[in-house]
Amino acid sequence: MWGRYLALAALLPACVLFAGSAVVFFRGKTVWSLLQLLGAGCLVVVVLTHVSEALLLFPRMHWGLKDSVGHYLDLWSAVLGVTLFPLGYLFHALRHYPAIRHAGGTES
Repeated sequence: MWGRYLALAALLPACVLFAGSAVVFFRGKTVWSLLQLLGAGCLVVVVLTHVSEALLLFPRMHWGLKDSVGHYLDLWSAVLGVTLFPLGYLFHALRHYPAIRHAGGTES
C-alpha cells in the first residue's frame, strides 16, 4: 500500500537531481559533469522501476522476482547511480575548488 506513495514521493527529488545535473552538464561539458548526469539518470531509472512495480505496470518484467529482468534493471541502475553520481559530483567540485577558494577571500 505505502509502496506506491513512497515510489511516487521519491520521483520528485530524483527528477530535481537529474535536472540540476543537466544544468551543470550543459553549462560546462566535462567528463565529471557527464558522469554526474549519467548517475542521476540511473537514479531516475531506479525510481521509475519502483513506480512501475507499485503500479503493476509492465507485468512481463516480473518486478521484484529474483533473476528477472526488472530485478537486474533496478539493481544495476542503483549500482551505477550510487557510483557515478557521487564520483562526478566530487571531481566536478574538486575541479572548481581552487577558483572558489581564491575568488573573494582576503589573504592573511
